[in-house]
Amino acid sequence: MMQPFIKLITLLVALLGLSVALVAGVGLVLFLSFSGVQLPSLSDSKSKNPVEAIEVPVVKALMDPTSVWKALDWAEMAKEPNAAELNYGKELVANTAEYLGPKGKVKAISNGMNCQNCHLQAGTAPLGNNYSAVAATYPKFRARSGTEEDIQKRINDCFERSLNGQSLARDSKEMKAMVAYINWVGKDVPKGEVPKGSGLYEVPLLDRAADPAKGKLVYEKQCASCHQTNGKGMAKPDGSGYLYPPLWGENSYNHGAGLYRLSRFAGYVKANMPLGATFEQPILSDEESWDLAAYVNSMERPKIDLTQDWPDISKKPMDHPFGPFSDSFTEEQHKYGPFKPIKAAKSSAK
Repeated sequence: MMQPFIKLITLLVALLGLSVALVAGVGLVLFLSFSGVQLPSLSDSKSKNPVEAIEVPVVKALMDPTSVWKALDWAEMAKEPNAAELNYGKELVANTAEYLGPKGKVKAISNGMNCQNCHLQAGTAPLGNNYSAVAATYPKFRARSGTEEDIQKRINDCFERSLNGQSLARDSKEMKAMVAYINWVGKDVPKGEVPKGSGLYEVPLLDRAADPAKGKLVYEKQCASCHQTNGKGMAKPDGSGYLYPPLWGENSYNHGAGLYRLSRFAGYVKANMPLGATFEQPILSDEESWDLAAYVNSMERPKIDLTQDWPDISKKPMDHPFGPFSDSFTEEQHKYGPFKPIKAAKSSAK
């Protein structure tokens, strides 16, 4: 009977002691304050453990977005008299393998990659190797072949090099549809003009050679989850093509493709990779872009006969890695750099 009464008395004593301690503490603070004693402040910037501000890096767009070419709304394509042909051309660019890959519905003439793997968003992405300038600038002389080329020749170059396959017949339904679509994409660009945002971004040159070993680290961190550690990409379950294309190996682009040049590959990934990057919000640094290009293009891939390329060897780009050259730099330097001395030598030779 006495236990509840004893517990109540114990609780009251404890509360009384707590109250006395609280009153004493407040009294001490007031006494010290009125006595002129400086009490420490929680916001004192000279505290022993200051919290430093974290600097967030500012991501700078590669080009003023307001000045960049913008593609036509695809809804406008439906209003064209040849809408069915244009739509088929767009399909061939976006899903090339479905129609012309190893298991193609029409023909089996390519490696399973799509034109869109290099020409992003069916050739409409700013700084994504888009088609904005094609209709306005073709036919044109190209130093690689030493001849004047039309759009059909340009398309077949991609089939033979980037898709490591065979050319399309110039009078085929597929060729006509692709030409029609590419012309439609750039139909509002005045003849002879090259809009801002066409082609690829030019990454500033390094003062050193691009380093495949450093690029391997970038690849493992930023690329391997999609393109796989072995670079073979991620195939579709039915084997008709790729969810993510191979970057090297027997089913990737061959060493005659544009992306085999480091400046082209670096520009492509700088503005567009890894997934989620854009020219407005790039993810890779300039050095990472160059080093990644060096790593990917140091790996084995298909080879074709390039002996007819660049009949005027003085027109070879600084990063074309196959001799002979009109300068004294090695194939190694022409492939990996440093490129500034090569560029300077070309300028002085003009």
